Order: sequence, then structure tokens, then C-alpha cells
Amino acid sequence: MTVEKEKAEMALERLDKILSGTGRWSRREVKELVKAGRVTVDGVVAARPEDKLDRAAAALAVDGEPVDGEKFTYLMLHKPGGVLSATEDPRQPTVLDLLPPHLRRLGLFPVGRLDKDTEGLLLLTNDGPLGHRLLSPKKHVDKVYFVRVAGTLDGADSAAFRAGMTLEDGLHCLPAELEVLEEPDTGLVTLREGKYHQVKRMLAARGKPVTYLKRLSMGPLALDPDLAPGAWRPLTREEREVLGKLG
Repeated sequence: MTVEKEKAEMALERLDKILSGTGRWSRREVKELVKAGRVTVDGVVAARPEDKLDRAAAALAVDGEPVDGEKFTYLMLHKPGGVLSATEDPRQPTVLDLLPPHLRRLGLFPVGRLDKDTEGLLLLTNDGPLGHRLLSPKKHVDKVYFVRVAGTLDGADSAAFRAGMTLEDGLHCLPAELEVLEEPDTGLVTLREGKYHQVKRMLAARGKPVTYLKRLSMGPLALDPDLAPGAWRPLTREEREVLGKLG
């Protein structure tokens, strides 16, 4: 076998692995889809779930709907309170425990962390380079949070956020935005960094401790309002494309 042919063989992957990697079906479900004749490859009904193909070149479809054979998996999760933003923990539930078994085997990890009691948008992926770009301080990817505090937010708080804050423990926080909402104990906080418990620490320094915190967006990715706490879905093609442009 020539080197070129050997490389081509190595690039081939099982159909069931490719489709289950999208997050939409388990391998067992893919097997049933193929058996029912609902999967096509390059316009031809797939014969076996174990057939191998080049995901980059093959045109896949289920029930006539095109399916991207992405190398990586990208999931949007509405993180509920009470679970850890971690891949595993011997004592407490993690965000990966919210997923079905076939997805937990894909090496997914949360991009950035939300506190145990914080809710909202969390991206789960096995795309390491993308995760690095989203978290890199050099990229200044904005993160927007809805916050409720014990107390009343005002213009002085917003000015303090815009100026940047140095906390009592010496932590320097870059300038951020605090928009006070109609209910004066609520606001929208926009950060361009993600230091440990940053929103809570900044507001505690203003004498207004956080009672509820929810992340609404991360860069161009916004939390789907139809996702209930604990629910997840694969990213759409448009969402993956816009994240991919964060070079």
C-alpha cells in the first residue's frame, strides 16, 4: 500500500461515528435510521452504519435534510444551578452528567466555567483550539450576564465598572459595562475577561452582593431562549460558522 493510499484509509471514519458525533443521535439510533433507509451518502441510501467514508468529502443527509459531518462536536447547554462546570467530580454532579452516554464519551469539556449556583449559557465541545480562542485574554470575547443584587444599582456603580476596579485583594479588573435595568436591583454586566467569581466580587466591592447570576451570551453566541435549565442542543451551522471566524 502506498503512503498516499494509507493516509486516505486513515482519514475514513464510520458512518455511525460521524452522525452520532453531531450530538443529534446515538449510535443505536443511527443504526435504526440506516436500517429504515433514512440516511443517504452522496444521494445513495446508506447500506450499513459501519461503512467508512471521508467526512469532509461525503454529502450526508437524514430524511433528505443535509447533515454536516463536523470533526468536532459543539453543544449549547443552559446550565442550571447546582451542577459543576467540570468534566467529572467524585461527589457532585457536573454539566456532562446532563448529557446522554454517547455524548459523554466524546471528550467534551465546558468552555469557561460558571459557578455552581450560576445559570446560563455554557458551550460544550471537544474542539480545543476553539476553546482556547474563546478564553484567550487577547481576544477580549465579551460575556454578558444578567444579575440581581441585594440592594439598588445606580449610576455610580456603572461608572465604577467603566473605570475598571482594583479589589481589596489586589485583583485588577479591566473596564466593564453595567447597565441598570428597570428593576433597580437588576442589571446587565458585560465583561471582556473572566477572572474567578469576577462579577460577584466586583459587585460585592460595591456593597451589593449578587443573589442571582445568569450568563446570556459569550461573544457572538447567545443563549437560546427556548432552552430550559438543564437542556441542551447542537449548535446550528450558522452558530458554528460565526464562532469559527474568531481567528
